[in-house]
Amino acid sequence: MTYIKSITGGTLLAVALALLSIFISNLMANHIIGAGVFALLIGMLLNPVVSKYDIFENGLSFTSKKILRFAIILMGFTLSFSQVIEIGKFSLIVMVFTLFTAFAGGYLLGRLLKMDWKLSGLISAGTGICGGSAVAAIAPVIDANDGDIAYAISATIIFDIIMVILFPLMGTYFGMTDLGYGLWAGTAINDTSSVVAAGYAFSDVAGNFSVIVKLTRTFSIVPVVLVFSYINASVKRRSYNTVSEENQVENPNRNNKVDIKKIFPWFILMFLGMVAIKSSGVIPQTVSDTISSTSKFLMVMSLGAIGLKTNFSSLSKSGFTPILHGFVISSLVVMVSFFVQVTLGQV
Repeated sequence: MTYIKSITGGTLLAVALALLSIFISNLMANHIIGAGVFALLIGMLLNPVVSKYDIFENGLSFTSKKILRFAIILMGFTLSFSQVIEIGKFSLIVMVFTLFTAFAGGYLLGRLLKMDWKLSGLISAGTGICGGSAVAAIAPVIDANDGDIAYAISATIIFDIIMVILFPLMGTYFGMTDLGYGLWAGTAINDTSSVVAAGYAFSDVAGNFSVIVKLTRTFSIVPVVLVFSYINASVKRRSYNTVSEENQVENPNRNNKVDIKKIFPWFILMFLGMVAIKSSGVIPQTVSDTISSTSKFLMVMSLGAIGLKTNFSSLSKSGFTPILHGFVISSLVVMVSFFVQVTLGQV
């Protein structure tokens, strides 16, 4: 009961912001700007006021994380495996190029800017995989400090905020199909919430496609975390070779292990379980439509909560070099994703 009370204030605030954002979006011709975008932007404008009251903190964290994942799980009821397979096969091809761009480009740019490999790697992971979630998953296995984590997340968040606004406009300008736009947003935008906002701002179908692509992309967290763990262990071993045998024994960080259960995105399996139920044909279309509407409302709630938690002044203190690194790599990923799809004829 105590926990429920602690999340009530922030959750209700997110509900109110979602309703306001939907109302504003409905006033616009053809819903050219989605409710999710309004929720994110209005939330950020309100952050300086809302952040002063602790009563909202737990509820906003609950909504931005738990509710968002639940919304994605519910979306599974509106999709079939035929859709997932159709989109997934194209997204895997694009992902090969975007992940290579993010990590190879990130490494080279990091060397050029003389950045610490951990910070550079975190930004590349956030850009190539899924924003803050990837940063949070990789940080513990490379012993990243809080400053590096903050810099990396800030670099990806600022770019995502811009892309949420620009992507629907660029998609319309280029005359992209729902499939092409969904592939582009799902492979080029960093954070899941930003993919949701940009995807549904273009169309509901493109939104569904972009989320499927994003979830496929999120699976790469597991192998990437394992690779970074190995790199960190190798760096440590080289460091140990320069100290005495006594110091090697006393060092408590010699044996770092990766806990797969902690970094694996389990909610994706639940999403696929819902897709399986939908594919079986046991869910009536009316129920599916209701669940779809509920899912989209919960997503708008989540985006509003994320906006309410985002402090512009804190992001501005992160420094210029990490932001430059994030912008350059993210821009390269956007361009590579687009041109690969042009080559494949999916735009």
